[in-house]
Amino acid sequence: MATRNLHLLVIDPQNDFCDLPAGACGDAKPSLPVTGAHADMQRVARLIGQAGAGLTAITVTLDTHRRLDIAHPGFWRRGDGTAVSPFTPITAHDVRSGAYVPRLPGAAPRVLAYLDTLEAAGRYTHMVWPVHCEVGTWGHNVHSDLGSACSRWEESTLEHITWISKGMNPWTEHFSAVQAEVPDADDPSTERNYLFLETLRPADNVFIAGEAGSHCVRSTTEHIAEFFADERLSRFVLLEDCMSPVAGFEREQAIFLREMRARGLQIATCADARQALLANACP
Repeated sequence: MATRNLHLLVIDPQNDFCDLPAGACGDAKPSLPVTGAHADMQRVARLIGQAGAGLTAITVTLDTHRRLDIAHPGFWRRGDGTAVSPFTPITAHDVRSGAYVPRLPGAAPRVLAYLDTLEAAGRYTHMVWPVHCEVGTWGHNVHSDLGSACSRWEESTLEHITWISKGMNPWTEHFSAVQAEVPDADDPSTERNYLFLETLRPADNVFIAGEAGSHCVRSTTEHIAEFFADERLSRFVLLEDCMSPVAGFEREQAIFLREMRARGLQIATCADARQALLANACP
């Protein structure tokens, strides 16, 4: 049994985000692979397998979407009626000008309210992604090595992993496991998840890994740092070799890590975490 409270938080370690090697997934194919994510998840799996006895708790978040989602191509059409391609940024100005139009009749006012609020926050420009982490699909499943390591950890420790689903509201982007980018007042699942945050409070250290470092890891960590701003932020540890950025967003991840370090969070490696966990496991 562990002597200190050490918590591992793994953000969105799902097939659709993993650059799995050719032939590893049969006929399936990741829809939004992040370069380096497969190796990241293998490292996290080995960490749990080799030093999991030193962990008090594991939390895993799951990006969970519907097919028709404001961040998926099928939600949109161009002003000329043609399809919208993945990786298309869309602003409120684009919608007001008619360059992009929601396909749902009467949806424009709600969409504009969302885009205006998102842009005012200054965190992200709305992006249309490939359909990803669709509920019930292979892409929504956890990376197989990590999933196996989690199952073995539960059996060996007799503890339950906490699973957190986010993103089922189709009207708002939900990068963070703490809250949606623009919470929906009619949907409590998009509001701040205090229950999740309170599970982190007892921890002496929270080790944070997952995908992608430029988006969901970044957003979740920023919200955690905001919530615990008056407490000791050095207990939160970002495992920089267990996360990778979406292609084209490398700068955003680098800025995120630099800003979190400046706020007092620790930046470490999987090897550092392994050493801490092994020291925490009772002989």
